[in-house]
Amino acid sequence: MRSLLVTLIVGALIVAPTASLARGRTNSAGKCSNGKSTDAAMWYSILHPGVGEWYLRGWGSFNANAPQKKFWLGFIPFYGWPGYLQVKSATDARHCRINDEV
Repeated sequence: MRSLLVTLIVGALIVAPTASLARGRTNSAGKCSNGKSTDAAMWYSILHPGVGEWYLRGWGSFNANAPQKKFWLGFIPFYGWPGYLQVKSATDARHCRINDEV
């Protein structure tokens, strides 16, 4: 079970930037105003709630750039991951919204 989870996480980390690069070659849609890919942000948020918004802010300091409520509530089973908060975070990241509203 642990190896499956590790494989899924590593796969998501590999797919997020790759998917955004492939899409970026065909058109410029799917980019936020800061130039970050909406596809990559969505996949990072699917990996764990709040990580996509942290990516959109340019990584940096966890306390300053990551949405704290989404990230920490993301550890609650079936509410955070997988669940409501994962979908909420992915949708927000896909639409370039950076907020910590749950």
